[in-house]
Amino acid sequence: MDWDKLRIFRTVALAGSFTAAGRELNLSQSSISRQVSNLEDQLGVSLFHRHSRGLAPTEHGDLLLETAQEIYSRMSLTEAAISEGRDTPRGQLIVTAPVTFASIWLAPRLGEFRKNYPEIDVILLASDAPLDLSMREADVAIRIGPLRQPDLIQRHLMKFHHHIYASPQYLEANGKVESVKDLSQHQIIVYNRGPLTPIIDPFWMLQLSGNIERSTKAALEVNNIYCMVQAVESGLGIAGLPDYSVQDHTRLKRVLPDIEGPEIDSFFVYPEELKHSKRVNVFRDFLIEQLANWLY
Repeated sequence: MDWDKLRIFRTVALAGSFTAAGRELNLSQSSISRQVSNLEDQLGVSLFHRHSRGLAPTEHGDLLLETAQEIYSRMSLTEAAISEGRDTPRGQLIVTAPVTFASIWLAPRLGEFRKNYPEIDVILLASDAPLDLSMREADVAIRIGPLRQPDLIQRHLMKFHHHIYASPQYLEANGKVESVKDLSQHQIIVYNRGPLTPIIDPFWMLQLSGNIERSTKAALEVNNIYCMVQAVESGLGIAGLPDYSVQDHTRLKRVLPDIEGPEIDSFFVYPEELKHSKRVNVFRDFLIEQLANWLY
């Protein structure tokens, strides 16, 4: 089977239209349509349903797409292995991490990594939705919470600790928090309605004070930790935050410092096929070193 036609078919199937695929491949819509039609004639089946919103693979199209994805993944791995130098780590490395961790902790440290390994081209995909490493949506990932893909190699990185934080202006306006019971008298900001919510109870602070009337006690629910940090810093209320998220916000004060919030495990994960990759290994070692320096 002609790989060029298969490559065009895969792009169309993922893009959902000839026009979008044409933009990605820098080919005309008519050229792409002709290639797909030739492939359908060769196989003797229809590969797409045509409808007003674009294209959707038929049952035969889904089967072919699955094979095309596997071939593309293998070819990408082979290309990466060939391009990677014998002595010097080089080539593209796609890293995915949760949005808050990627933006607050990881991104500021990538400059040092690039300084150490200038021939590695890093692409950082900040996403709270886990990307599929087996389908090469990314090469490596930093995952938070229990892993659901046992086929990936995993290295435990650290536990993310949570503590309670407030701004000085909030405490000055609303009074100090001297005991857990005082929390019920304050404005509480909680993380909710996001991918991390099942990992920890977003209302754990309210439960400390014996309050489980969640909907009436939370002053604000936010689906992004960085937004929570900004809300706390503005004086809106008190929040339980992962410690890494407040590292550059020195004016925030830890409230009830003896109270420990939930702990969440974090992992560095990558496919079995990349276990000998120099790019992956040096990035893993860099992360471990940076975390050790940050913790101690």
